[in-house]
Amino acid sequence: MDKEKFTRDQYTISTDHSLLDIDFIHSYLSRSYWAEDIPKEIVKKSIENSLCFGIYKNNTQVGFARVVSDYSTFAYLADVFVIEEERGKGLSKWLMECILKHKELQGLRNFSLLTRDAHTLYEQFGFKNLEKPHNFMAIKKDNFYKKHKLQ
Repeated sequence: MDKEKFTRDQYTISTDHSLLDIDFIHSYLSRSYWAEDIPKEIVKKSIENSLCFGIYKNNTQVGFARVVSDYSTFAYLADVFVIEEERGKGLSKWLMECILKHKELQGLRNFSLLTRDAHTLYEQFGFKNLEKPHNFMAIKKDNFYKKHKLQ
């Protein structure tokens, strides 16, 4: 898959996996409400199997998102974050614009995500609550990484 790169002022968004700072991503995700205590090996594997978007300020990573997709019918947006020091600069909106215009993610029938607190961000890009949430099913294991320490 071709790597894409977008630049604005001193910031860059890139899909180049070789630029990703795994330690940085793991550090953030392991403190997040959705992936608390996630092992680094799981973060690495999830990155290897996803279309990833890193946000960089002068070559230092300051944000991340990944998309899991079959690139034809379905995509799932996950692990979206911008570090606290860089918030309020429009980076999350720019990140969403870059994700949604990525050439491999065009023409999808379903694009989904889960969020506890960022509804207003995603609503700006057409995401909305499910009309029939009872049609959506999942196996969800809360606090999974806390309860199941990998050996």
